[in-house]
Amino acid sequence: MSRIIKKTISILVLLGIVAAAYYYYQQSKIRLPADMYRLQPITQGDVAQSVSANGTLNPVTLISVGTQVSGRVSKLFVDFNDHVEKGQVLLTLDNSLFAAQIAQTEGNVRNVQATLELAVANEARVRSLFAQEYVSRQELDQAVQVLKSARAQLATARGQLRRDQTNLDFAVIRSPVSGVVVDRVVDVGQTVAASFQTPTLIKIAQDLSKMQIDSSFAEADIGNIKVGQKAKFSVDAFQNRTFEGVVKQLRLNPTVTSNVVTYNVVVSVDNPDKTLLPGMTAYVNIVVAEHENVMLVPNAALRFKPKQDDSEGDQAADSKRKHSRTKDHSTKPAGHKKNRQEDAGSGNVYVIRAGKVMPLKVNVGLSDGRVSEISGADVKVDELVIVGENQTDADGGGAPGGMRFRMF
Repeated sequence: MSRIIKKTISILVLLGIVAAAYYYYQQSKIRLPADMYRLQPITQGDVAQSVSANGTLNPVTLISVGTQVSGRVSKLFVDFNDHVEKGQVLLTLDNSLFAAQIAQTEGNVRNVQATLELAVANEARVRSLFAQEYVSRQELDQAVQVLKSARAQLATARGQLRRDQTNLDFAVIRSPVSGVVVDRVVDVGQTVAASFQTPTLIKIAQDLSKMQIDSSFAEADIGNIKVGQKAKFSVDAFQNRTFEGVVKQLRLNPTVTSNVVTYNVVVSVDNPDKTLLPGMTAYVNIVVAEHENVMLVPNAALRFKPKQDDSEGDQAADSKRKHSRTKDHSTKPAGHKKNRQEDAGSGNVYVIRAGKVMPLKVNVGLSDGRVSEISGADVKVDELVIVGENQTDADGGGAPGGMRFRMF
């Protein structure tokens, strides 16, 4: 009998040990909220809100040098990147036709001048005969008319000569400003025609130490942009460097592309070392608002919402809808819609207090796309807020980092 009792006691002790082990195993699987979520602290610092767009770097003054006469390029004195001075000869056109035209016009001038001299002598002779009453008044008037016509023809011929001389001068293309040649579109031997519009031969940037960015901002952002605001931008050629500029002009002429309205914002840029080149693509950020020494949270904290909170929120919404069916719509306050608009800048962040996940109502201010400004009575610096779930909990358990093992 004693052996049966001993065996029974041994079995009971063994069952107790197994039950205790199972209890501690279950307790070890229960994770604290601090282990279930990814946490980051509320910080204090400065935040700046900005709007961004792409643009193109251009010289402030870009002169397109053309020609007013047609001809073949005979000589070219400048090339790309050459520095030129105002009045310097850039190229010359073949002037053979202009020289021949001038010779023809000069001959016409001499012919008309001889006709004028004959008319002057004839008018003087007729006037003398009219004084002696040997000719009539009509003959005198005719001599005077011939003299005036000869003088008019001489003035016309001289005008044509000046025109031809001007065309000859136009065959020599000079720089209208001092600057740098950024483009040359003609070569020696090429024929240019200036019939209906002036062809562009050379482009000269007046001063590359002063440049500007022509950027296109959406109409949703243009209301926050003001002249004098600071702008920062980067270019692909210098990806590790940030450049600065100032908003110079907001051009009122809109551009509509596929029903999207944009406005040209001109940003003034200093380029003393001439690192920036015309035509570079600039990625512009304009700071439209800045707040200093405010409390900040990651944007992920404002987007996070626990699954349990979602279900509770759905239940609360269902009960609210059911309750609203039993109420008269006329009992809604007049400022109901306005209050909803006023709450547009509010949100929730979630913190862990007393071992529980609790929502914290906050007012949301500026955001730079990474962190946002918040304020509220219960907001404390360095308090941890939830920014997401740990991967193991999001996957429903398993190995850390979401790693799962498949059983064969």
